[in-house]
Amino acid sequence: MKNLLIPPQYTPSLDVKQTEQAIKLIKDFFETSLAAELRLSRVTAPLFVLKGTGINDDLNGVEKPVAFPILDMNGQTAEIVQSLAKWKRMMLADYGMPHGYGLYTDMNAIRPSENLDNLHSLYVDQWDWERVISPAERTISFLQEIVRKIYSVITRTEFHLSDRYPFIKPELPDEITFIHSEDLQREYPDLNPRQREEKVVRKYRAVFIIGIGAPLADGIAHDGRAPDYDDWTTETKPGFKGLNGDIILWNNVLNCAFEVSSMGIRVDPGALLKQLEATSTMERKDLLFHRRLLNGELPLSIGGGIGQSRLCMYFLRKAHIGEVQVGIWPKEMVEECRSNNIFLL
Repeated sequence: MKNLLIPPQYTPSLDVKQTEQAIKLIKDFFETSLAAELRLSRVTAPLFVLKGTGINDDLNGVEKPVAFPILDMNGQTAEIVQSLAKWKRMMLADYGMPHGYGLYTDMNAIRPSENLDNLHSLYVDQWDWERVISPAERTISFLQEIVRKIYSVITRTEFHLSDRYPFIKPELPDEITFIHSEDLQREYPDLNPRQREEKVVRKYRAVFIIGIGAPLADGIAHDGRAPDYDDWTTETKPGFKGLNGDIILWNNVLNCAFEVSSMGIRVDPGALLKQLEATSTMERKDLLFHRRLLNGELPLSIGGGIGQSRLCMYFLRKAHIGEVQVGIWPKEMVEECRSNNIFLL
């Protein structure tokens, strides 16, 4: 299959039962460490939200969520969440979270429009988190400070696992490298965004790419972002926009760049209106979430999602995300994987 990568001579180091035990170890250690590092309290999260409230994540604006009518609510339509980016910010307000503190939750989503491959499935599981910030913290330097905290949790988890499983040799560098998408575009003008990522992440092994969503100097965005959560239009220095980005690691098993987190400082009312106008979606300002934000009812915040299966796949040196989460896969993919020692759950 054209979407499938098969590492040469791949042999998993853990069987299915051992893998399940290791997944539990990773998730327990990582989420406890993340909560302590960022001062987050765990909350429960919805699997579905009402359509027409503006709470669901529109991702790139083309993905259609799974939806169903609610019999006992006069046929109102519920949508399975695609992420909790906006819901979390409302909960910061509703739970009265103070400055410097926040929340995290297990986000479980269905994305039926995904192209299935080694890294993408129909099911998405993340640690979704959100934290209250001040106006003075809406800066690149504060964004980088939070990224370093998250990266320190990732490296500690890798070391913790290497102590338990000798086959896991720590590979991550001590520090994460920051680079703006504008710099990447200028350094590699003949490459597309994915190829630029491959170049820089292969070189530095752990990278945070700043500025995801706004068109670059060549008129093309590094990647898509919905207009109503991350701030990707605020100018941080001449020619550079964006208070958001992605944490990307180098995956030695698949020999590719491997995104594990998308995050950013969230829009304030001014940035929201600017981004709605830029994406021709001004009609959203009348939806519940957007009204609350524009009315000053929601705190300034920073937040993001960290892939649970992605991190488990990375730490356990797996070749396919289906080795660490149960899913539905094309028959041809299952058969080809099985013939190459990749056993999908």
